[in-house]
Amino acid sequence: MNGSVWKVIGAALVLTGGAALASAQPGPSGATGPVEAGPVEVGVVEMSLQEIPRVVTAPGHAVAFQEVEVRPRVGGVVEEVLYTPDHLLEVGDPLFRIDDSSYVAAEASARASLATAEAQLPVMQAAYDRAEQLAGRGYTEAEVEAARASLAEAKATLDAARAALDYAQTELSWTTMKSPIAGRADVATVSVGDLVTAGQSDALTAIVQADPIYVDIKEASTRILSVRKGFADGTLQPNEGLKATLTLENGEVYRGTGQLVTAGTTVSTSTGTVTIRFKFDNPHHVIIPGMFVRGEVVIGTMKAYLVPQRAATRGNSGKLTAYIVGEDGTARQVILEDEGSHENAWIVREGLSDGDRLIVDGLSTLRPGQAVTPVAAIIDEDGISRDADTSAVED
Repeated sequence: MNGSVWKVIGAALVLTGGAALASAQPGPSGATGPVEAGPVEVGVVEMSLQEIPRVVTAPGHAVAFQEVEVRPRVGGVVEEVLYTPDHLLEVGDPLFRIDDSSYVAAEASARASLATAEAQLPVMQAAYDRAEQLAGRGYTEAEVEAARASLAEAKATLDAARAALDYAQTELSWTTMKSPIAGRADVATVSVGDLVTAGQSDALTAIVQADPIYVDIKEASTRILSVRKGFADGTLQPNEGLKATLTLENGEVYRGTGQLVTAGTTVSTSTGTVTIRFKFDNPHHVIIPGMFVRGEVVIGTMKAYLVPQRAATRGNSGKLTAYIVGEDGTARQVILEDEGSHENAWIVREGLSDGDRLIVDGLSTLRPGQAVTPVAAIIDEDGISRDADTSAVED
């Protein structure tokens, strides 16, 4: 190998060694190694205790305010259907007319029997009065007692005749079947010419009153115990008069609030829930009996921190964690104890203190102990972080 080749190789070794030496020069602290990156800029929100409504969200279903099945109280042939299905009925509106010819005859017979009894009573009264006046002077004591018994029998016959007429008239009135409640009637199960019997098992129609309407909300018994504990230890302040709002099956929020009717007193052995009933005005019949809904009930208020959901993560262990800016200017991870959510934030009671600067932006590559430069930020209604200075300019 000639001398020129060795010269080229030597020059390359000198250059390589120089580069390696340069990379191993001590940094500002005197230690050798790569120079570390500076602090990471992060968006922060200062934490403070807030009065937060404690909202319970639970499934439920609608129940008719009143519902009846209409059955005949007398038998006969249906002569007329007097209502239109699904039209609003008032109490006493006619539904069906049953052939009343036999009941008209029975009422006339009862009226005649009453007239006979009314005519007999004065005769029996006069006979008794005469016998009592002439007792011992033509009437024996036995005859007087017989007259008294005949008078009592005449009075009883008159009372029975009056009762028979009342019942005959009642049965006659039952031939026109009327609505016992206000509501909407289903399609009739009979038509003109059908024979019906008194007290039959098959209903002729059903009437449902859905304004107002009940909504039964199913709440887990474990959460009820938690709420009661909060009331007992003072961490939760109860509201006066529970009210509920509804979200319908299509996601629409129902206009109007429900008033508490009754809270359940037993726990379902199959679902572990307690039924709480609310009453809603339903003038437009938007809520239909049997419809499934989601109810929200504000049961009280509590003092807690609102942590934006985007600023916290829940690990495999179920614990909720977030980052705050430590006193030394580094990111410090904290474990949070949450009690549900409110809008786009977690409700946190433990793990934070007033004045803590919660990191809400720049979390993707953040590590515990990493130096950070905090920049004030705000979280809008959609849960999106924005720079506080920029937002102020936009406003």
